[in-house]
Amino acid sequence: MRLLVQNLTRLGDLLQSQPALAELAAAGHTIALACLENFAGAARLLPEVGQVFPLPGAQLLAGLDRDWHGALARVSCFTDKIVREFAPEAVVNLTSSVAARLLAKRLCGEAVQGFGLDALGFRQETTPWAVFLEASSANRGVSPFNIVDLFRKAAGGGNGPGRFALGRPEQAALDQARDGFRTQVGGAAGFVGLQLGASAAIRQWPVASFAWLGDWLWRTRRLAPVLLGGAGETGLAEQYRSAAREPFVDLVGRTGLPELAAAVANLELLVTNDTGTLHLAAGLDVPSVALFFATAQPFDTGPYRPGCLCLEPDLDCHPCPFRVPCPRENACLRAIAPETVAAAVADFCDTGTFRFRAYPGARAWLSVFDAAGFMDLRSLSGHDREPRAVWLRLQRQVLRRFLDGDDLLAVSASGEAAPEALRDALTTSLGQSADLLRLLTGQAALLARSPAMKGRFLATWDRLQRLWLASPHLAVLGHLWLRQAQDPGRDLSALLARIDRYAGCVAAFSRLLDHA
Repeated sequence: MRLLVQNLTRLGDLLQSQPALAELAAAGHTIALACLENFAGAARLLPEVGQVFPLPGAQLLAGLDRDWHGALARVSCFTDKIVREFAPEAVVNLTSSVAARLLAKRLCGEAVQGFGLDALGFRQETTPWAVFLEASSANRGVSPFNIVDLFRKAAGGGNGPGRFALGRPEQAALDQARDGFRTQVGGAAGFVGLQLGASAAIRQWPVASFAWLGDWLWRTRRLAPVLLGGAGETGLAEQYRSAAREPFVDLVGRTGLPELAAAVANLELLVTNDTGTLHLAAGLDVPSVALFFATAQPFDTGPYRPGCLCLEPDLDCHPCPFRVPCPRENACLRAIAPETVAAAVADFCDTGTFRFRAYPGARAWLSVFDAAGFMDLRSLSGHDREPRAVWLRLQRQVLRRFLDGDDLLAVSASGEAAPEALRDALTTSLGQSADLLRLLTGQAALLARSPAMKGRFLATWDRLQRLWLASPHLAVLGHLWLRQAQDPGRDLSALLARIDRYAGCVAAFSRLLDHA
C-alpha cells in the first residue's frame, strides 16, 4: 500500500518517527512523507522515505493574513501535487492539530491512521495510543512512555522491539567533517560534542559548565570539544569562547542538517541538553550524556538508544509544570555541577559504559529496553524507589495493557512495598475514582429508563474528570477521559463498557499500589 506519513512538527519529533516508518516499510508499504518545509532536509536521514512533500507552513500562515482564499488555494495545490505524484491509498497522521487532521482527510478521507476526522468532522483517533499521545503531550511530567514508542503505537505498530536507525552520511561527508575537526584542533585523541542550546533558556545547562567540562576533556583525555548548534545559538558559542581556556572546535551556526549529521557521526560521545541533536545522535548510534532541566524529563523525550546516560536535577520540583514561572530562580540549572558530568564521562572513557555510582546533584538514569521492546530507564544513582520513579513504573504496567485493550486483571504486583508517600498521595484519589465510576455505572443504567437522570449523570461525570485533572498523578487519565468523552455516537452499551474499562484501570492501579 502507498502510505503518506504526516509529521508536521519540529525536527526532533520528525527524526523520532523513523522507527514507526521502519515498521511500516517492513510491512511492505511504500512510504512518502509530508513535513514542514524547513525540516525537509531531515528526510535524507529517513531511509524508508521514497518521496518528500514539504509543506510551506510559514508561507501559508503569512498568506492567511493577506488573503485566506489564496492561502486555501495553495493548500489545495499542495494536496493535488501529492495525489498526482504519489496517489496515497492511506495517510498515517502523527500530528494531532486540527490543520493536520484536515489535511489528512482532504487527501484520503476516512483512510487515516493515527489522528483524523470522522465523516461529520469530529476528531477521531484510530487507536487509544493516539489519544494518549495527544493527552500526554499536555502532561508529560508523568508520562511513562518514550515518544518514539508512542509514535510507533499511534502508527499502528509497536508490537515488538523498536530500533532507531537514521541513514548514515556518505563516507565523503564523514571524512570532510573529520578533517574539519582536525583543521581547527590538531593532535586530538577524539572528539566529544557539546550541544550548548535548547528550545528555551530555562532548559539550557550553563555555558560556564560546558566550558569547564570542555577544558577538562582536553586536559585529562586529550578529547577536543566540538560545539554544536544553530545560527541562533552563536551567542552561546561566544560565551563559551570567553570562558574556555583550552582548544575546541566551533561549528555553531556553520552546519546545515547534512553537515551536522556528519559531524555528530564522528563523535565519540555527545553531551547535550534535550534537543533535536540528542535524537540525531541516538539515530546515528552515537552515545550521549543528556541533561534535562525545567519541563524536560528523560522518561518521555530521552534518547531512544540503549546505553545512554540521562541526568536530571535531584530536586523535588523537577520536572516543573508547563507555563508556570519558577519560584526558585531556575535552581535546577545550577544543581548539576560539571564535575558530576565529568566523572560520568570518565567512566565511559574507561569502560565504555556508565556505572552505578554517586551523581552529586543529579538523578542518573541509563537508557535500556524493557521486556516488551519499549525504551525504559534504569536508575544508576539509587533513585528508583522514589515515589515518582515507582509511579512511572506502575503506570507502564497498567497503561500498556489499558491502551492495548488487554486484560487488566493480568497485571501482576512485584511484591515490593510502594513508598508510603506514594500510597498516601494516591489512596484517597483512587478510592474516590472507584466510587465515582460505580456511581456512574448505576446512573447510566437508570438513565436508560429515566431521561431525568441525565443531569445527575453529567454532574458525576464532571466530578470524576475534575478529580483526575487536578491530580498530579492521574492527570493523564483525566485528559484521556476528557478526550474520549467528546467522541460522538456512543450508545449506552458502549458508554458502560468505557466506564467499566476505566474502573478496571483504577482497580489495577490500586492493586499494584497495595503490593508494589
